[in-house]
Amino acid sequence: MSVPEVRRLLLRLVWAVVPDAEKVLAWSAWRRAHQHRARCYHYRKRGAKPPD
Repeated sequence: MSVPEVRRLLLRLVWAVVPDAEKVLAWSAWRRAHQHRARCYHYRKRGAKPPD
């Protein structure tokens, strides 16, 4: 996880107005999946083997 991602998770989990932890974790999962897809497309466009 990136530093901004960890920061966002911590702020969302301990902020004064407590958001639903399930939504925060769902956002994190979506973000990580999106980053993976973007990385794969980046490598594919350049003809290189994407990282695992």
